Amino acid sequence: MSTLHIFDHPLICHKITMMRDKNTTTKDFRELAEEITLLMAYEATRNLPLKEVEIETPICKTVCKTVAGRSIGVVPILRAGLGMVEGIVRLVPNAKVGHIGLYRDPETHEPVEYYCKLPVDAQDRTILVVDPMLATGGSASAAIQFLKDRGCKDIKLMNLIAAPEGVARVQKDHPDVDIYVASLDERLNDHAYIVPGLGDAGDRLFGTK
Repeated sequence: MSTLHIFDHPLICHKITMMRDKNTTTKDFRELAEEITLLMAYEATRNLPLKEVEIETPICKTVCKTVAGRSIGVVPILRAGLGMVEGIVRLVPNAKVGHIGLYRDPETHEPVEYYCKLPVDAQDRTILVVDPMLATGGSASAAIQFLKDRGCKDIKLMNLIAAPEGVARVQKDHPDVDIYVASLDERLNDHAYIVPGLGDAGDRLFGTK
């Protein structure tokens, strides 16, 4: 079974509270999403392998550690996932970015794919799938399956807010994918929105209705 990581760092809790506030502006909401993602990515990349290299400081030669093995790939689920990309790229500047376009059918609440473009070496990277909201889990599960179908094996899911229903769906469909969330909320309402949630993340990120 995959592991669910829930972040309880005071700064993350504080910033999530600000994001939830309906009076938070689009500018502040976007900046908060980026900042929280950077903090989460710091922890999500904790287990990246290291190797020793010899360098020369201004004082002497020494052996230090550097990241080895797999590089990072970031795959936002369009469109709201775009709000989480910059936080990871700031932390890992050599990360490559792919995109998966999905929308939720308003009747069935199931995902429909309309776009998918990945780095050519995606299968050789540790892939961070990002989307602010993990509601029913349908879109996240579908996006992960698209990646697996294209040869990706090392996949992690990062969300700002999650509902128990979405976590259960992803863990059932993809028991090999760990999930990182800033907050696990109470439930979904009758319209498949997370409660208490923060509203429509895409609309709040981009100032649309």
